[in-house]
Amino acid sequence: MRDFGESVYKLIVETSTNLPADVRRAIQQAQLKEDEGTRAALSLSTIANNIELAECNVSPICQDTGMPTFIIHTPIGANQIAMKRDVLEAVRRATKDGKLRTNSVDSLTGANSGDNLGPGTPVVHFEQWEKDDIDVRLILKGGGCENKNIQYSLPAELEGVGKAGRDLDGIRKCIMHAIYQAQGQGCSAGFIGVGIGGDRTTGYELAKHQLFRKVDDVNPHEELRKLEEYVLANANSLGIGTMGFGGNVTLLGCKVGVMNRLPASFFVSVAYNCWAFRRQGVLLNAETGAIKDWLYEDGKEVPMQPKDGAAEAAAQAGQERREVHLTTPISEEEIRSLRVGDVVVIDGMIHTGRDALHKYLMDHDSPVDLQGSVIYHCGPVMLKDEQGQWHVKAAGPTTSIREEPYQGDIIKKFGIRAVIGKGGMGAKTLKALQEHGGVYLNAIGGAAQYYAQCLEKVEGVDLMEFGIPEAMWHLKCKGFAAIVTMDAHGNSLHADVEQHSLAKLAAFKEPVFK
Repeated sequence: MRDFGESVYKLIVETSTNLPADVRRAIQQAQLKEDEGTRAALSLSTIANNIELAECNVSPICQDTGMPTFIIHTPIGANQIAMKRDVLEAVRRATKDGKLRTNSVDSLTGANSGDNLGPGTPVVHFEQWEKDDIDVRLILKGGGCENKNIQYSLPAELEGVGKAGRDLDGIRKCIMHAIYQAQGQGCSAGFIGVGIGGDRTTGYELAKHQLFRKVDDVNPHEELRKLEEYVLANANSLGIGTMGFGGNVTLLGCKVGVMNRLPASFFVSVAYNCWAFRRQGVLLNAETGAIKDWLYEDGKEVPMQPKDGAAEAAAQAGQERREVHLTTPISEEEIRSLRVGDVVVIDGMIHTGRDALHKYLMDHDSPVDLQGSVIYHCGPVMLKDEQGQWHVKAAGPTTSIREEPYQGDIIKKFGIRAVIGKGGMGAKTLKALQEHGGVYLNAIGGAAQYYAQCLEKVEGVDLMEFGIPEAMWHLKCKGFAAIVTMDAHGNSLHADVEQHSLAKLAAFKEPVFK
């Protein structure tokens, strides 16, 4: 099959850079449901802009291209060994070309392979079928939403909804709780796949497989159809909203599958996926490996429409919105003037830092002076040109809560004034912001092209031994906008939304299904 490898490469590029039409329509419908001028509406407008930029630039929609997971159906007799070899080469090539981020890390040493290849990566599942063509499907599911996957063992006592038994109502409670616990950390508004039954491994696999279904399909299983419709109709009443900012739309799709189980076990597995729902598929000629058809509608047929004038609409509606421009290094006085809800626009130097850097800084000095500086929780996609200059290809925020054990200590130790990330942080960080004069700025998760535009130049990099995503990149930015969601006065929008949505969750305690 001379064209198989090239077809897989095209599939990877398309999946990473262009959302399919069914996902785009779901996001458009969400835009219509949010009130003009709200944080949710502004965030969805940024998301729509980012989708268009990714398509035009043929660059990753989100910098976290996740663990590439392929499901391949082949005719009997197909050479799966040769096909897997071609898949690995296509992944290596796509990584080199900046369509995938270097995401394969040794679990013991932390070393990054640099090409997305290594034991267990990428994930490739083969199945034979009695058809003449080859069906190749790919999902790119980032770490932020992967970390919000959850599995329940019934019966269970669940926060907010009480006892969940081994019945349809128990399953319903698990799903509603799964949506609640994700908050904004999984880049809501999102999609969920649910697997009922199986064992711990096959249950999660079934849940992930549900994400390959089309957003607007109808479940042929009557009880599951009703369950999907119930969840989609009621999840948005939790008020979590886009990025966890609060709002009318928290969930964009729900798909549920079922399989048999052992009598002693009853698992409900939930695979959470962010709004950047990157999955695509191709049907290939089994003789040549050439693409015969794309399995999901082309996203180019559904252009996104960012809404202009949202801030003006808010002003006309009497809503207060403050925009503050800051240049690094930032003073404590400037920081303490900020409040939750302010939009901050930053010019000057910012520095990326993720898990490896935060652990390192606990016991070492920083390679650069961080007094009055900004740390950006980001693992960018970077490419070097022929002159040896690095360029930012994708640079959205990563989920911040992973840095909670370190962040407060690092703010105190280095005099950091602002932390940019997504999903918010906890009580320890909030206390440090209050004591030492700092703010947490929530950027729009997944908007990797939108923020890459703001990063004008790579001034340098340190700690490259951690790998490109975990290195400390020193970036000159212009017009980097994010929302204050934790301020120096002890206020946290994330804590408020979580408390509010927990109260709303209690409405789903009573039985619904007979």
